[in-house]
Amino acid sequence: MSTFLLEIVTPEHVVYSEEVDSLTVRGIEGELGIMRGHIPLVTPLQVAPIVAKKGKGTILIAVHGGFIEVQSDKVIVLAESAELPEEIDVERAIAARERAERRLASRSNQDRIDHRRAELALQRAVTRINVSSKAKK
Repeated sequence: MSTFLLEIVTPEHVVYSEEVDSLTVRGIEGELGIMRGHIPLVTPLQVAPIVAKKGKGTILIAVHGGFIEVQSDKVIVLAESAELPEEIDVERAIAARERAERRLASRSNQDRIDHRRAELALQRAVTRINVSSKAKK
């Protein structure tokens, strides 16, 4: 199987830069499966885990928005933030999820902007929890 370079970059640093066999991401219009030779593509990403397959292993990376650029032999993810499983503070993510759920439940006094921020915070927290728990199995 042919590999390609996957680079995940945030404004602060390079989170991941290695050769992988395949990649699954959640774009704005749904999930995308990417292998070497994929047609060139640029699309926004949703808050969701990226799943990279490398040999017999699977790498999960929590990505919180951004864009993906697919070239024939390289994929670049420009993310607002991204975390490898070992970088995730699960207790903090659980607390963030609970805060976001409380904000969403007491929606009556909130405006739409606060509601949207709470939804995004909930998505980020759930993504972190899922990446961390799946990586430990």
